[in-house]
Amino acid sequence: MKKQSEKQPERQLGKRSGKTSETKLKKKPVGTAEKDLEKKRALAIEVIRRLREEYPDAQCTLWYDEPWKLLVSVRLAAQCTDARVDKTVPILYEKFPTVEALAEAPVEEIEEIVKVCGLGHSKARDISACMKVLHEKYADRVPDDFDALLALPGVGRKSANLVMGDVFGKPAIVTDTHCIRLCNLIGLVDDLKEPAKVERELWKIIPPEEGSDLCHRFVNHGRAVCVARHPRCGECCLKEICRYGKQAAALE
Repeated sequence: MKKQSEKQPERQLGKRSGKTSETKLKKKPVGTAEKDLEKKRALAIEVIRRLREEYPDAQCTLWYDEPWKLLVSVRLAAQCTDARVDKTVPILYEKFPTVEALAEAPVEEIEEIVKVCGLGHSKARDISACMKVLHEKYADRVPDDFDALLALPGVGRKSANLVMGDVFGKPAIVTDTHCIRLCNLIGLVDDLKEPAKVERELWKIIPPEEGSDLCHRFVNHGRAVCVARHPRCGECCLKEICRYGKQAAALE
């Protein structure tokens, strides 16, 4: 859009009122934003404590025994269940057991195996390209640098964070669908749906060392209790502190 068009609403407002709208220029009182963050930090600490008690064993729900296999699984998991991925990858690894083997495999043969996970062509293409980079540039190893991970074919922020947290034990926040949905319901973020925005806000309130495990526990809790279609608030360990849970209780 041209700059001239972008300025037009402001000129029209001036013609109607004769002055710049004071409402548009008003800002929150100094300290309000920080107070909001402090409340969210306190809420996050309590959420972490309660979910740790409820789900002490926080682990990735995708199976893998080597770092590169996690990259393969997380790519296959897009719009597919973890259970289906876990059934598929043993067949893939039986035929192509190493990074080199997958890098050299015809994309069509990879696709034939992984197509049951949906989006078979694009997933096979990305897996092939990713393994080629790992083989040719990193001697079959997965890099432990976030930006290097992001540069791999088929790897986005969610995948990179998962690898950083699970494989390398570094601070990470995996904003998958469970994380985004629960954080909005609980009140850790306010009406944010974009993964990158949710991740940015969570970094402000969650201790770095807690991020990876908390996101795994969000998955556990989202599947066991806070299910998408009908959260079972009466059974929830967060019901007294969750924004949605408190609203639901008030309507009973």
